[in-house]
Amino acid sequence: MAAKVFRTIDEQLDILKAKGLVIEDYDRARDILLRENYFFLNGYRSPFLITGSKRFIDGCTFEELYSLFIFDRFFRNIIFKNVLIVENNYKSIFSYVLSRKYGYKEKDYLNVNNFDRSKEKARQINDLIRKLKRQIRINGYQHSATSHYINNYGYIPLWVGVKVLSFGLMGELYSILKEEDKDEIASYYKNIDSEDFGNYLSILSNYRNLCAHEDILYNHETQKCINDTSIHQILDIPQVDGEYIYGKHDIFALIIILKHVLTYSDFKMMMNEIDYEIDWLSSKLKCIDVSKVLYRMGFPDNYKQISYIDL
Repeated sequence: MAAKVFRTIDEQLDILKAKGLVIEDYDRARDILLRENYFFLNGYRSPFLITGSKRFIDGCTFEELYSLFIFDRFFRNIIFKNVLIVENNYKSIFSYVLSRKYGYKEKDYLNVNNFDRSKEKARQINDLIRKLKRQIRINGYQHSATSHYINNYGYIPLWVGVKVLSFGLMGELYSILKEEDKDEIASYYKNIDSEDFGNYLSILSNYRNLCAHEDILYNHETQKCINDTSIHQILDIPQVDGEYIYGKHDIFALIIILKHVLTYSDFKMMMNEIDYEIDWLSSKLKCIDVSKVLYRMGFPDNYKQISYIDL
């Protein structure tokens, strides 16, 4: 494999042009490549390529490629904002359930006896408690609320401590809870059993990290699938060999998760914002239809109906 070497902005434009991309405004294209990075922008080329080729569809412009890049940025911001809402809600519910049942000091809520005591969980519990104590110790003095409790009370109650704990670690914590505690936490959401909720937390954490690092979102697929839901059935999502083709491990699966864990008003607002960005992208695309992008997102044709489904 040939080594990758440094290319000037003009050389990068020459490469894109040689692959059939139409560049109408060179000064604007140069500025965009300098600010946004050729490598990252080029990551959005796939929908615009001729099938089985590395060449762009005839007439495809740099502006169309950049429009998909911008769409994904705004879409990612919408998703990130709402995943952060879910993170805060979950941390609040988690701390409420455990503090009420086990106490509000670290020695109480971090007692190993509060968790699933099955043999196969023992090592995981000990490891997670160590990670928890380490995050609280390291991050506690960096946040005003937690440092206030440390300096004035000598401990951090769980409902404050969750502020300095990562979403990933909080998801792992859920996996080691006793079944009755998992059930109670899941019961505060819309029609989710505790097993599915644990899976949702893992997927949400994956997307949170992806959004935080500004990776490509619109066509991202997770290794984990979600189970079939009533939403798949109500939307009459097509199946192949008994498996739904949308909403299993694609972006629409994330939308289904958010439907379950956001409030009705928050979800409706999110979908309105997404619809606006999709309409904007559609107005910018000429060589392909926006449906090609929606297909890669896993959005069925009737995806808008999800806003009106009553769980």
